[in-house]
Amino acid sequence: MDVKQQARDGFEAIYGELREISRWMYDNPELAFAEHQSSRRLAEFLAGHGFTVEYPAYGMETAFAARAGKAGPEVIVCAEYDALPGVGHACGHNIIATAALGAGVAVAGMADELGFRVTVLGTPAEEARGGKVDLINAGAFAGAAAAMMIHPSPEETVDPVALAIKHLAVTFRGKDAHAAAAPWEGINALDAFVQLYMNVSTFRQQMLPTDKLHGIVTHGGDAPNIIPSRTESEWYVRALSKDRLAYMMDRFTAMAEAAARSTGCTVEFTPSGHEYEDILSEPLMTQLFAANYAALGRTVTWAKDRPASTAGSTDMGNVSHVVPAIHPMVGMDTKGAVNHQPEFAAHTITPDGDKAMRDGALAMAWTILDLAEGKRWGELKRP
Repeated sequence: MDVKQQARDGFEAIYGELREISRWMYDNPELAFAEHQSSRRLAEFLAGHGFTVEYPAYGMETAFAARAGKAGPEVIVCAEYDALPGVGHACGHNIIATAALGAGVAVAGMADELGFRVTVLGTPAEEARGGKVDLINAGAFAGAAAAMMIHPSPEETVDPVALAIKHLAVTFRGKDAHAAAAPWEGINALDAFVQLYMNVSTFRQQMLPTDKLHGIVTHGGDAPNIIPSRTESEWYVRALSKDRLAYMMDRFTAMAEAAARSTGCTVEFTPSGHEYEDILSEPLMTQLFAANYAALGRTVTWAKDRPASTAGSTDMGNVSHVVPAIHPMVGMDTKGAVNHQPEFAAHTITPDGDKAMRDGALAMAWTILDLAEGKRWGELKRP
């Protein structure tokens, strides 16, 4: 039997289970590093389909590594399963996770025959902290021949742009005082935050389309009649490259320090999670994935046809800097909804969302088989 048909048959045999898991994840969203139920269910599914499962893995409570194949080059298929605060699986990690499971199971039975190993790697905390960076540091990708995952999106892109990003918290400290009786005795930390926000807003006209600065207040004071002595905010700083990100961080830091000086406050910066890098799409894998994607009746669209200004960020970028990797965006007709909206989350459990999971899983599985059957591992471009 043709190996790709064999993979398709293997996937179809578990398709119903994957749809059920995707819906269960939608109903049971868990945030970064708290994905205890999700990681356990995914790991148990893989164990039940013949994988040797390490769970927890690499010193992380909600990471797992499910392995099949005795020898040969290792392909890592990354599963994400953390949700967003408030809007749940509005980035489609239920589709990402089930597509990873599907691709892994689809090829596992051919691993020994074709001389490769496949690992479905459970990667926590993509949305907030960068769990893949912890996994890199723990050696999860050491010696791997390739890594891959798919991501649902309103648009198709086989080689998407991803922006480098820095997450940080900013704390301004001032002095409490009675807001009515003696406000002149206080130093208003909320004024410092407002000044920073205005500095950022003013700076936007000088930013490149791929520069991004956005933040929220997480603590603005304790009561209206007390001059706030402490405010806290969280910020994301993004740029097209690591060098440009360093420039943006310098500008942001200067704006925060200026806000502190102008209001008499002090300012503290606390990194939150890891810095994410831009993404490098490995050329051969990208071409193979594109051909397989087209064979499934999908439209192949390239990054050059999409504005980079609409890009987000992912810790898969860091993976792509240590191992050949791809991270295609699988399109869904979301009726105008975009990632990180509740309407996008709801679309992940429609028939269209199921099809995105199915096609993403099969395109990854077939790409792995192309590499293995053609013994093309040596052609992969190392980062």
